[in-house]
Amino acid sequence: MAKLQELTLNHTLTVLAAALVLTACETTQASSPGVAAQSVDDLQAFPAAVAGQKRTVIRLPAAADEDALKVELILGRTQRVDCNHHSLGGQLQTRTAEGWGYDYYVLEAVGPGVSTLMGCPPGSERDAFVRAGGQTLIRYNSRLPLVVYAPQDIEVRYRLWRAGEERPAD
Repeated sequence: MAKLQELTLNHTLTVLAAALVLTACETTQASSPGVAAQSVDDLQAFPAAVAGQKRTVIRLPAAADEDALKVELILGRTQRVDCNHHSLGGQLQTRTAEGWGYDYYVLEAVGPGVSTLMGCPPGSERDAFVRAGGQTLIRYNSRLPLVVYAPQDIEVRYRLWRAGEERPAD
């Protein structure tokens, strides 16, 4: 009986050692420069989307100088508008994954939209993307996914911003 337990323990230790070696290889490959593929396991830190919400994952490619880049998150939906400037109610919040320290972004609800009140000429209606909340610039980090939670009818877009050359303040 003792011999069987010893064999089972040795087998378990061997399997664990092999798993650690494979995990180390996968981690090395995913963090190598130029490798865009990331493991699905990097999403385990983030909660699942709640009812009525969807989770959008943005994976940024590795860049030469990531400190000079920012990501603008743009949330909204396409709707029928007139010649006025329109925006949707709602504020994008930054939250931190408990136990992990990774930030993610949540737009809990979209309130009624607001617009300027100019008189518009007939036939000025068109379909346009209307933004929710304000401008959100965040740090560029290709090593972690950008995770955004928003209502089902909200589209998540993003735009990259690059810092210009440093100049002296005279």
